Amino acid sequence: MVVNNKVDSLSYDVEAPPAPNQQGSSASAAAAVTAPPQAPAPPAAHHQHHHAVLELHKVSLPERRSTAKALRQRLAEVFFPDDPLHQFKNQSSARRLVLALQYFFPIFQWGSAYSPRLLRSDLVAGLTIASLAIPQGISYAKLANLPPIIGLYSSFVPPLIYSLLGSSRDLAVGPVSIASLVMGSMLREAVSPDDQPILYLQLAFTATFFAGVFQASLGFLRLGFIVDFLSKATLTGFMGGAAIIVSLQQLKGLLGIVHFTSHMGFVDVMRSVFKRHDEWEWQTIVMGTAFLAILLLTRQISARNPKLFWISAGAPLASVIISTILSFIWKSHSISVIGILPRGVNPPSANMLTFSGSYVALTIKTGIMTGILSLTEGIAVGRTFASINNYQVDGNKEMMAIGIMNMAGSCASCYVTTGSFSRSAVNYSAGCKTAVSNIVMASAVLVTLLFLMPLFHYTPNVILSAIIITAVIGLIDVRGAAKLWKVDKLDFLACMSAFLGVLLVSVQMGLAIAVGISLFKILLQVTRPNMVVKGLIPGTQSYRSVVQYKEAVRVPGFLVVGVESAIYFANSMYLVERVMRYLRDEEERALKSSQSSIRCVVLDMSAVAAIDTSGLDALSELKKVLDKRHIELVLANPVGSVAERMFNSAVGETFGSDRLFFSVAEAVAAGACKPQP
Repeated sequence: MVVNNKVDSLSYDVEAPPAPNQQGSSASAAAAVTAPPQAPAPPAAHHQHHHAVLELHKVSLPERRSTAKALRQRLAEVFFPDDPLHQFKNQSSARRLVLALQYFFPIFQWGSAYSPRLLRSDLVAGLTIASLAIPQGISYAKLANLPPIIGLYSSFVPPLIYSLLGSSRDLAVGPVSIASLVMGSMLREAVSPDDQPILYLQLAFTATFFAGVFQASLGFLRLGFIVDFLSKATLTGFMGGAAIIVSLQQLKGLLGIVHFTSHMGFVDVMRSVFKRHDEWEWQTIVMGTAFLAILLLTRQISARNPKLFWISAGAPLASVIISTILSFIWKSHSISVIGILPRGVNPPSANMLTFSGSYVALTIKTGIMTGILSLTEGIAVGRTFASINNYQVDGNKEMMAIGIMNMAGSCASCYVTTGSFSRSAVNYSAGCKTAVSNIVMASAVLVTLLFLMPLFHYTPNVILSAIIITAVIGLIDVRGAAKLWKVDKLDFLACMSAFLGVLLVSVQMGLAIAVGISLFKILLQVTRPNMVVKGLIPGTQSYRSVVQYKEAVRVPGFLVVGVESAIYFANSMYLVERVMRYLRDEEERALKSSQSSIRCVVLDMSAVAAIDTSGLDALSELKKVLDKRHIELVLANPVGSVAERMFNSAVGETFGSDRLFFSVAEAVAAGACKPQP
């Protein structure tokens, strides 16, 4: 009997949980089910069994849309989830022009309210990160097998461009260790930077240009979700392995070795270190070890007390100054120095870009890989500090800003740059307010390029190695890996595979493994969706997983299966096979407990976000198989898009409205009221 969507009576012959023993534990006691009181018997016109009689609701279809409208809405959801044009609605033409300028050039948005108070904060932050950017720029250029001056060039032009186009207030732009390492290792396999320095430089600039084109294209086409294919787990393993490889590579500078392997693998590096033990220089070892210890100590001090951030921020520049003075006084031939660096601003390099020849494929591949890595780091850092300061960073705008920055940089003697985590952390700690801190940093680098370059002549290479090791050692996230093991073993496997791939084979192979495992994990989740058997929570009308909720009890004669994924061609047959396996297990369970056999299978579709034609065919196939066994198949709570596709296909006619239900409880109630076959 239908009465106002209330339960008239509940008399499911549910499988009761085992009774607790005399000393029963609290867990078993909680699992015991007290049958709800029975309402008066329904009229004789109904079946003699007392079942829950619910008001049955019709499954509604969403509003009918034309094909063009449906496609337009779908594309808008994929490419414009943030609705960037919303701010232009109901605005005058002049106001729209202003909003467009602010959208493409965020400096017009925050610049209009800029004040001397903000300038003081940005000035302090900019000078602080400049003290870190100058030694890091020189060191990271060395890591990419480029002349040290290229690192300073890359710390001048890109920050100026980003300050105009970027939407992050805290991001400090410049070369980063991972992109430098990948570019250096990939290009060095084809061209020796020592034997063919001009060609190597051309390839580096060209790869930077392609990285910028790739990054800007992702932003312009709003395809930023592609970067998300590098999961946090694989990045943790990749960056940890890369950090160890980078650190081992610096043994050349720390030990004073002249002839060192060009390979990046752990075994090759360690073999080269011990094979060339006769080239070790004790003066270099003493200086390198001492400054490395000081840099690591200052890092620990700042980590334990964030207010003392300036200690670790200024330590690299202080180390460069002190070691340069010591090297000048000592003038030992056993300690190699940077040498003469050209004075002046960035020379143009557009004429060095090469788009033909046998190395084009290499530069494109290098550009895409370094572009992905630098984008991942830059956007992650930008979003991290934006969340701390409670403002929004537009990922697609950031991609365009970083891409244009690298394209312009490749024409101004710069290589791949992005937002650096270490410099951004120092920038934030120093109290930056806007992107003006990048302009201040670039100005400090400009002064260095114009007037201070001769001072770096006696800077020891060993101090650059110590700075690099200090910078990258923070990328080794042991706690993060341990957390992955605790939370998700598959993520931990992906992490360790990427880590060992970098460490034992090569950086490129490690990155390829990281991407491959990420894609494999996605395919695994798509092809093998999670499905659960559900039972009734006593005292409610809710059906939940019997594995997760021990108090959930099965309804005899019914198999309730929850599908927790979209149903596509890749997993449609798995759906059929899994339901049949559940059916077999439940029938065996019913036989052992002398209960009625399964007469109805209820598919809970509430978590099925989408379905394609293969999925619809699979449901039809499952229905045919179950019909032959005189078992009814019904669907509960299909979402709008799924119901729409069902009714627009022959599957809707196959199931009919009498097999679609508003909820699992209504499906079970309706099935319980039907006579058993």
